[in-house]
Amino acid sequence: MVVIMVQTRVDRKRIYAEKQQAEVDALVNQGVILCGNAFSTVLFLKGDPGPQDGNGKTLFTGPDGKALQASLRALGYDPAGWCGVASWNTQGESLDPTLLRQTIAALDPQTVIIVDDTAAAVMREAYAEELSALDDFSCAMLQPGAIAYICGMRVMNLGGFEASLNDAHEKQIMWARLKELPPEVAPY
Repeated sequence: MVVIMVQTRVDRKRIYAEKQQAEVDALVNQGVILCGNAFSTVLFLKGDPGPQDGNGKTLFTGPDGKALQASLRALGYDPAGWCGVASWNTQGESLDPTLLRQTIAALDPQTVIIVDDTAAAVMREAYAEELSALDDFSCAMLQPGAIAYICGMRVMNLGGFEASLNDAHEKQIMWARLKELPPEVAPY
């Protein structure tokens, strides 16, 4: 006797959502600090807690988060299509490179935007092998403004985004860098 299982689209969505929730819960239980939408195309990686980040327990709740979200909307991204990850854990220590890779793999973004040099250092450690295989030195070192393609993702280090918000010229540089990362799908 052959039993044919028929899953509806609703069933598949529910199963996928439950799987994603279990993965996010496992990451949070390991001390990963996350915010935003777990089904996002863009992941912001932050290395230095800002004054609005609730002693490092929350992310992108201040001017940096508002500016990044406004930038994504201006570029045509889905307004809810982003998530944030801290490169430190709930104990204030740098995330283990394996745990950072696990986090990024679970969230599966198309684009990773590194917002500061501290986060870039953690990303370089986590993806050292993939980055060392790149021909372009600026991409391999995740230098600000360079776009690296690793593990199927576009990765760019903005290099000091939060600090740039206090300087008009630096804000223009950040905007120029972000414009190099348009949505890879039709604009929202």
